[in-house]
Amino acid sequence: MPFPSKQTSQAPLSRVLFIVLLIISIIVTTLYVREGSNGALHALQTNVQSLFAPIGSLGARAGAVADSAGEAIDNATADDATVAELREQIAQLTEALVEAEEYRLENERLRETIGLIDMYDIEGVIGEVIGRSSDAWNQTVTLSVGSDAGVKTGLTVMGGAGVIGQVVSVTPQTSVVRLLTDPQSGAAALIQSNRAEGIVRGSLDGLLYLENVEADVVVNVGDVVLTSGLGGSYVRGLLIGEVVRVDGQVGSATRRIIVSPNGRANLMEEAVVVFDATTGNAILRDNSNGDGGSAGNGSDQNDGNGQPSSGNGADGGEGSNTGEGGGE
Repeated sequence: MPFPSKQTSQAPLSRVLFIVLLIISIIVTTLYVREGSNGALHALQTNVQSLFAPIGSLGARAGAVADSAGEAIDNATADDATVAELREQIAQLTEALVEAEEYRLENERLRETIGLIDMYDIEGVIGEVIGRSSDAWNQTVTLSVGSDAGVKTGLTVMGGAGVIGQVVSVTPQTSVVRLLTDPQSGAAALIQSNRAEGIVRGSLDGLLYLENVEADVVVNVGDVVLTSGLGGSYVRGLLIGEVVRVDGQVGSATRRIIVSPNGRANLMEEAVVVFDATTGNAILRDNSNGDGGSAGNGSDQNDGNGQPSSGNGADGGEGSNTGEGGGE
């Protein structure tokens, strides 16, 4: 005799339980709808909601925190990107400012150099300083112009304020300039105010000394020193510098005259190789024909007694002198 399975015996019980719960649910819903807001079922609902409210609030807060965290992550990522972009822009602006400042300084130097060229009516070529010597025994600079640009050895070279040296060697593209401050250099010079002549020489200490000036010549601080052009080593009439110190008294054979150099070689970036300087020559001619000129070239004429007259052509003399009266 077969026995019914356990699963078959539980099926009617599940159906009965479902029907009972359905009927209870219908009854409760009907009572909930019919009773007022102060009814027992409404009160039970309120209590249950109050009981589970903290759990819901905690979940809401957790969701809010999660949302905030997500927004913070997004904002942090955006901030990092913005900061990186701003830093890049700042770097670009800084680079642009540095470049603009370099252009401004270069423009000022070139204006100064061009002003010097205009002042002396210089024919020449501008070169960039591309090299410098590193020892006191050989004070030289190398320029970016050479024989292809017409540069030759022996030509005068000027910086932004005046003469700085002389070309001593040339290649097609470059030239080496020995500075006036070099111990081996020497330039025939004169003092503009009294026309006294001498030689400007360099030294190991980087100073310029005006030597071979006659002991009885009065030399004052501030006197301007020019190239005299004697010997043809330098174009004449160009500014060498000013007297900045005089050690010793007039008449002393040991007197030392120190002249300020035209700029510092380690700061020099451009220079002018001079082919000719018309105004520089004119400065000397104009000063030598007037008062305070050097030996005047008065033409010899007979005086009233038929004797030759040499004219007053001594230091500080007039231009030309003619004897008075006609000789027979």
